[in-house]
Amino acid sequence: MAMRKRSGSGSKRHLKEKVVQIYESFFRGEDLTSDNPTFWDEFFLLKPKIPQLEAEIQKLSPEQLLNMKDNINLLVIQCIEMLGQEHHIRLVYALQTFSALLTTMYQRLAQDSNINIKLILLGTESPNAKMQKLLEHCNAVLSGDVPDSLKSMVLKLLLIIATGIDNIDDNPLVEYLMMNSLFEPLIHLLCTSTERQQHGYDVVLLLMFLVNYKKQESANPYVVKLSILDDELALNGYGQVITAALNDYVMSTFGGMQTNTGGWLSSLTSIVGGIFLTNDDTQPVFRGQRNSGGEEGMLLALYEAAHLNRNFMTTLAHSSSAAASSAPPSPPATLPPHQSPPNLAQIQALIDNEQPTNLLVTFFQYCSIVMADTRTEASINKCSLCFITLTCIVEEQFANSIMHDQNLTFKVQLYRLPMRHRKIVLEEPPSQPLASTLIDLLVEFMMCHLLKKFPGELYEVCIGVLQRVLSYQKRCRVRLARDWRPLWAALIALLKFLVTNETTLLRRHNIFLMAQQVVNIFNLFITFGDTFLPTPASYDQLYYELIRMHQVFDNLFFMALRYSTGDGEYKAEALRLANCMVNVRAIIQHFSAKIETWLTSQHLSTPTEDQILEVVRKNYDSLILKLQEGLESYERYSEKSYRALLSKLVKGATACARQRSDAAALGHHSAALVSHYTTLA
Repeated sequence: MAMRKRSGSGSKRHLKEKVVQIYESFFRGEDLTSDNPTFWDEFFLLKPKIPQLEAEIQKLSPEQLLNMKDNINLLVIQCIEMLGQEHHIRLVYALQTFSALLTTMYQRLAQDSNINIKLILLGTESPNAKMQKLLEHCNAVLSGDVPDSLKSMVLKLLLIIATGIDNIDDNPLVEYLMMNSLFEPLIHLLCTSTERQQHGYDVVLLLMFLVNYKKQESANPYVVKLSILDDELALNGYGQVITAALNDYVMSTFGGMQTNTGGWLSSLTSIVGGIFLTNDDTQPVFRGQRNSGGEEGMLLALYEAAHLNRNFMTTLAHSSSAAASSAPPSPPATLPPHQSPPNLAQIQALIDNEQPTNLLVTFFQYCSIVMADTRTEASINKCSLCFITLTCIVEEQFANSIMHDQNLTFKVQLYRLPMRHRKIVLEEPPSQPLASTLIDLLVEFMMCHLLKKFPGELYEVCIGVLQRVLSYQKRCRVRLARDWRPLWAALIALLKFLVTNETTLLRRHNIFLMAQQVVNIFNLFITFGDTFLPTPASYDQLYYELIRMHQVFDNLFFMALRYSTGDGEYKAEALRLANCMVNVRAIIQHFSAKIETWLTSQHLSTPTEDQILEVVRKNYDSLILKLQEGLESYERYSEKSYRALLSKLVKGATACARQRSDAAALGHHSAALVSHYTTLA
């Protein structure tokens, strides 16, 4: 009996479903249609077995794969034909089969770059017509009145094509998406809240990838259309999807954020304990890496919109209540697979706070988290993208006007890195214009990364963002009501660090250019501060800080003088640095002498801050400064300088998206559709 039972179980093990038998015969090269003219109609009524289909393709050698191209061409043609069928079950199974075929062929291409995927899939006879027909069917589904799961399957198919190869420029099938643009139906999906909730994440991610296809080499229609898009509904929808994804990242980091007496309190102890530790005075270490990556594609999408489309600046400032924004406009469906939505209790805490928010608020919070970690190349690259996105934003007049609007204030909880020399005090963030929050963000970055492994390139872009903000204030005479001393302290700390570590830093960075940037920011305050500092007392405090920290500026000047009188590599830059310090040195020398005279007359040795400020106020008239022009001018952002960085980031986002576009998601949508259509039938 036992033997018979084993025999019986063995015979069952060898039974194969009909569709699997068809796969095996098909990929042996057998002609299955000659004796059965309705073969394809019957085949697409059978539920696909994706693992078995993929296994059959993977078994073929490159030579066998090439020899099978006629059969594979036929399968592709039939899949495309079925997408235009009125029989919904066949349409769904054709989509699932074609998606699996594409996925496996891209996997084979990754294993052997000599495989001609375009030839094997499309053949030599009218490949353009085949892909045109496919994309016409996709357009019809995305634009039509069909179930959401069907649109999701089409979007997954398009993402499989767009992310098939890490370097999208080398992807032979993406060219057809340029020839047959789907920009309009994709954008339309962002215009209604229901469809945005279901498809927003995939739509924005797909647009980001398509915008990056050979964007420097040819007239990419997605670049052109995104740059001139002025549909407010579409732009707001685009922004809300990005807000939802970045907000998820922020929520998962600020895990203990909660309300208290109607305001925000950050339970930073939970962040310190659960998110970051410090291995030296400053540098953060992740205890456990987040399931990150899902938001990086959205960060690239934000950059592309901010860089290409001036109309998008209205979306950055599009305000909504916390209730509207914290419950993500694109709930679970817009979050990438495998990424859980934010904790509902955290969301409710923000909703109860009824604090208005917008994309800029969320982006600033996201930046504060990303900028805390510069340990790895990947984290530095993401931090760089945050900074160049900020650069694009602060170069726009409208974005600046919104950020400096005194009537548009927000309480923004920025992440602050715990360090041994400072304690994180639990406090409610002030309600202030977003420009002030941005300056707080830049100050935090400058103070937290003065390390032996100095991220000099990040500091250069950071100071560039600050210069653009101050230039706007000077140009438009905007007085931002804030305490400017933390910013001045951060800039002076940076100069002190550069001087102290000159030998080490000069091996990797031109510290004279960076120091000149910083000194010119002080020159901007000195020369034009009376036009944009909030009060005369603020101007007095500026002079007080320069006098108090005179040793830093003296050491910087002598360092510049030393290099400018030699014959070294940095002679010209050092000379320019020394020359631009003329006003700072004039202030220090003038007031130091006045203070010494006053101290002697008063028989004092240690003056108070108020006493020094009084001496400063009384001796402005005798101070002679050199008028410096062009301090607010800067070279506008050019993408050319960052092409290598952006290319690397897009490749990373492509690999991440490819991992998330798995067969399980397609199977889920397929099962939902089959159930839907069966019920209708």
